Amino acid sequence: MKILLVGSTARADCIAEAIVKSKSKPELYAVMGLINPGVKQKAKELTAHNVMDFDFITDYAKKVQPDFAVLGPDDPIAEGLTDELEKIGIKSFGPKKTVARIESSKSFARELMQKHEIEGLPDFKVFSEKQGMQDYANSLKEIVVKPDGLTGGKGVKVQGDHFDSIEAGLSYADEILQKGKVIIEERLEGEEFSLQSICDGKTVLDCVPAQDHKRAFENDAGPNTGGMGSYSCEDGLLPFLEEKHLKQAHKISEKIADALKKETKTEFVGILYGGFMLTKKGVKLIEYNARFGDPEAMNVLPILKTDFVEICQASINGTLNEISLEFEPKATVCKYAVPEGYPINSVKNEFIEFTAGQAKHYFGAIDEKNRHYLMTGSRAIAFVGTGSSLSEAEKIAQKALEGVKGKIFYRKDIGTEQLIQKRVKHMKKLLE
Repeated sequence: MKILLVGSTARADCIAEAIVKSKSKPELYAVMGLINPGVKQKAKELTAHNVMDFDFITDYAKKVQPDFAVLGPDDPIAEGLTDELEKIGIKSFGPKKTVARIESSKSFARELMQKHEIEGLPDFKVFSEKQGMQDYANSLKEIVVKPDGLTGGKGVKVQGDHFDSIEAGLSYADEILQKGKVIIEERLEGEEFSLQSICDGKTVLDCVPAQDHKRAFENDAGPNTGGMGSYSCEDGLLPFLEEKHLKQAHKISEKIADALKKETKTEFVGILYGGFMLTKKGVKLIEYNARFGDPEAMNVLPILKTDFVEICQASINGTLNEISLEFEPKATVCKYAVPEGYPINSVKNEFIEFTAGQAKHYFGAIDEKNRHYLMTGSRAIAFVGTGSSLSEAEKIAQKALEGVKGKIFYRKDIGTEQLIQKRVKHMKKLLE
């Protein structure tokens, strides 16, 4: 068996590990923007090339003739790489362009939920001009401002976190309007969680939930990043979540898959990843992604017991109802080592050295020169601790990070008892 992986970041290194672990012993061929040292070790062949060059990728796929492709990043999925590969007879674990709009167009996602009366929808309005924006924002009291398209996790701004007043939010909305549509929503209060689900258009199978940490600095301060780290728990819940909340989130994802099929006549194949928030009014949908999260892929794939290649095949073939997803009852903590200055003004071409110890490590924005690792400016290496408790997993990840040499920083607080209790108390107070 041959599998083509199109990827970027440490997420691709983690996906590569899940692929080569399969009992089918596939040959892995990868196309990435950089020669990722981790993927290089796992793949039969790794080619460094722009993942948005579809002509190159389809030519490469014709040469390799993989059984199927696995698509990692949001941009090629959004622009229709699945469709281009299908034209040459190669199926993908990754959705087609028309249904990938659930991520690439926030207005499409919101309006789909509204049309099909799917629960969990915050109050929102889509604007393509300024008219009515001020009145609507004033009616909400506190607002969230979102560009319509992909933002790399950094474009959404929330009142109280990223700007102080409705006027400042509307000023940001004006900037977005120069380039396209803007969505203004009510500001929700609660705790966010990620629920990544495998989907074949009919069946939705959930991975264990995780909680991402977008802000650069400890205590959730500083600018938004691609994600500084995340954790999952050994019981398949999160400290502030109950089983009923996961069921609510699952139901929303099932209805989304069904609505996408009705609306587009196309089945969603791949990862349907809901970013949810538990509020005092129940579970609300923040946004959908059409691929694994980064870092959340690192919370679920290392503890996945079901064969990942079989999962991909079942999703592509529409037979997900015939398999079950099983995970080890382990907690995971993922923490990223990132270059000093990230995400605004990262140092580049700086050496980094490490010994992972008990932690797993996945290479992100790293270049290898003469057996030395150089940071290229974005999130460098993800370290993942796995343990029978959150505390054990956090200590393993933390120890690995403390051994890293180089111009880096990381969040020490991810997965710690102190931060977890802060989240639990916050949720308890809201639900009182």
